[in-house]
Amino acid sequence: MHLRNLLDLSELRLTLLAGADALDRPIRWVVTTDMPDPSRYLAGEELVLTGLVWRRSPADSETFVAALAAAGVSGLAAGDAALGSIPDDLVEACRRHDIPLFEVPIDVAFATVTEAVVRRVSAQRAGDLVTVLDRHRRLLAAGSEAGGGLNAVLDLVSRDLGLETWVLSPTGRCVAGAPTLAPALELRLAREFLHAGRLPAVVTLARGQSYTVLPVTPGGRHRITDWCVVAESDAAGWSPERRRLVDELVALVGAERAQLGRRHGHPLAAELIGLMLSGAEAPEFLPQLRACGLSADGTYLVVVAAAPDGLATAVLEEVLGPDAVVAPAGPGAAALVPVGDPPVAELVERIRTALHALEPGLGTGRLHVGVSGAAAGARGLRGASEEARFGCQLAALRPGRAVVVGDDELSSHLLLLAGVPDDLRRTFRDRVLGPVAEYDRQHRSDLIPTLRAFLDCSGSWTKCAAALHVHVNTLRYRIERIEQLTGRDLGSLPDRVDLFLALQRR
Repeated sequence: MHLRNLLDLSELRLTLLAGADALDRPIRWVVTTDMPDPSRYLAGEELVLTGLVWRRSPADSETFVAALAAAGVSGLAAGDAALGSIPDDLVEACRRHDIPLFEVPIDVAFATVTEAVVRRVSAQRAGDLVTVLDRHRRLLAAGSEAGGGLNAVLDLVSRDLGLETWVLSPTGRCVAGAPTLAPALELRLAREFLHAGRLPAVVTLARGQSYTVLPVTPGGRHRITDWCVVAESDAAGWSPERRRLVDELVALVGAERAQLGRRHGHPLAAELIGLMLSGAEAPEFLPQLRACGLSADGTYLVVVAAAPDGLATAVLEEVLGPDAVVAPAGPGAAALVPVGDPPVAELVERIRTALHALEPGLGTGRLHVGVSGAAAGARGLRGASEEARFGCQLAALRPGRAVVVGDDELSSHLLLLAGVPDDLRRTFRDRVLGPVAEYDRQHRSDLIPTLRAFLDCSGSWTKCAAALHVHVNTLRYRIERIEQLTGRDLGSLPDRVDLFLALQRR
């Protein structure tokens, strides 16, 4: 906005008293002051509003205007409420120092002038920023890394428009933005991103502060593979200019996300992962390991994941971070993770926490993950790959949409079940428990839950009866019926094992 545009604002009714030849000066901001020398608070190109309270004598006008000129202001608008009119000495001082002077009518508040100017200056800045962001996005799309990254762009939006924005991953990880959000708020916003039936969504805190959550890829198939942009305000109150700015910012973040996807990983990652999972010995994949920047003497975890619609690769990349080598593998994906800090147990727990955060975005799908123990050197990767693969199969046997099984759980009998083909497990289950399940369906009884409780109580009649809230005689009747239907004796350890293993598949 320029000074001459002030005369076009009919609601202000400003009169130009001096400086007609300098009306092309830009207005960067508006400052109201009645200090005799406000120069220390001015940065240049402001429109200064004053009520002339500082004027005690004609000489004061020279002092005040000289200070404005030294600070590089664009113009001065004075109100005559204090003196009844604009004094000639102020007009002459403005002419000497080449400062355009406007008279503000007595019935027009300075707040009205400020609001009118700031609204137009902000709209112009938003338009300028849209152009900048569009250029940045085009550079990214062309493969350039110019522009200083997302943090620099978000800082630009914050400084010029006062709009704080952040980029979050679906696990609540802050990809870009400052000041830092509280971890609990990051997680809440990420969950809203995954849960919301429609985006953008607005999250309002108890203290009234609002955040708008927008998808980086509108209409994307799976939010758990996307990022979101968070703005610290309610989108319902945005002007069209601010809406355009945020839309361009989202497009820019989308371009950055696409660039990251193209840069992520190593061309030989899939070959390395494939050889490891096939049971190859270390000498066969050492060249690929070194080409991926990994040492043959390092310590590693192997992670195997299965998820619908090809989500496993994107999930492992998000959860494990840039140090992991991730590649598609069969119906899912696998990763090789260098181990240093944090310790293995902490890393596994971090994986569990991240996958729990992603669970709402799975919908009706399931995500199964197996994590090996620490493998010392390349020679340990074959065994670690087997552990992770069986852990993933074991995770599929457990309830829940996002299940992680670590190596500490692989000593269980369930590890043996995980290695048995699905059709064979189903046949075993149906053969052992089929008559009991059918009896429950026909009689609406609870023999299967009773059997599970009895085995969980290690065959204790009193503990099981208490757990089921039934009389011991009722429990004995049910157990006898189960024995009749299955042909098994629950007093026999081998028969108990058969029944226990059959229940694990249900």
